[in-house]
Amino acid sequence: MGVLMEVKDLVTRFYTQEGTVYAVNGVSYALEEGETLGVVGESGSGKSVHVLSIMGLIPSPPGKIENGEVLFQGRDLLKLSREEMRLVRGAEISMIFQDPMTSLNPVLTIGTQITESIKLHLGMNQTQADNRAAELLDMVGIPDARNRLDNYPHQFSGGMRQRVMIAMGLSCNPKLLIADEPTTALDVTIQAQIVELIKQLKQELGMAIIWITHDLGVVAGIADTIQVMYAGRIVERGPIKEVFQDPRNAYTLGLLNSLPRVDAKSGERRLVQIEGSPPDMRIEPKGDPFAPRNPYRTERCWEEMPPLQTVKNGHPEHEVAAWYDLPAELKKEKEVSNG
Repeated sequence: MGVLMEVKDLVTRFYTQEGTVYAVNGVSYALEEGETLGVVGESGSGKSVHVLSIMGLIPSPPGKIENGEVLFQGRDLLKLSREEMRLVRGAEISMIFQDPMTSLNPVLTIGTQITESIKLHLGMNQTQADNRAAELLDMVGIPDARNRLDNYPHQFSGGMRQRVMIAMGLSCNPKLLIADEPTTALDVTIQAQIVELIKQLKQELGMAIIWITHDLGVVAGIADTIQVMYAGRIVERGPIKEVFQDPRNAYTLGLLNSLPRVDAKSGERRLVQIEGSPPDMRIEPKGDPFAPRNPYRTERCWEEMPPLQTVKNGHPEHEVAAWYDLPAELKKEKEVSNG
């Protein structure tokens, strides 16, 4: 397996009347071919902005990519012209958005919307494109696919519209599928179906996936690697099992503690919320942006931004940005409570 995409020191700013928004602050990582990366964090942590930057979809003005490289199969996407980027989008990298109702055109049939990119990127004629569209709808589990091509978006339920969006995303066999909170607007049963569907399609098609969500439960079921973001930075990253079992950043721990647990005995564990509120992204942080909310912070957390580095005594691919030793702090806490 090779590296499909490498993001290097990506910095995105928004210049608004209220001031500069420091949305993405030096994000770097590599994505392997066929890997599923789960990106988690609260609203405003830079999850969506960083992928919109990759896709060349940052509205300018007010947004501007100030620094960085995005090497996708050796080409820097940030250096491509609008036209070149348009050919990459849809054909090589596809994106599914949060709300299918705003992403689908209400006055065009589903068939027209799916066949448009098939004809553009794969050079098929109308009949071939219609056949491909029906095949895709069938693949994502829409019954009577051939006849549904003539329907409009309002004739589908929310879950079915999201399936249509997935079919559109897969129409040109992309190497990378970016899913931006694709199940947020759906009820839990439909969410589970969509997650299962994407897992199954990934196995069949072998594409890489970046799945953006604030729901750690969803990530646990789909991702190989998890990337936790806070204030436009990566604060922890590693194989999903390692990070869930051995979190090294206090923010990751807070997110995990706020997950409802099926195996908790009654009265044993209450849900814990992370104290304080997310940082104001119009203020450039001096030290660790999580310091004001972090019970384990040290003096250094206020002064200096911690770099992302490999954890001590852990998995070689597990990285964390922290000036404190979380396992040691938790051990101390446990000793005191058992005291």
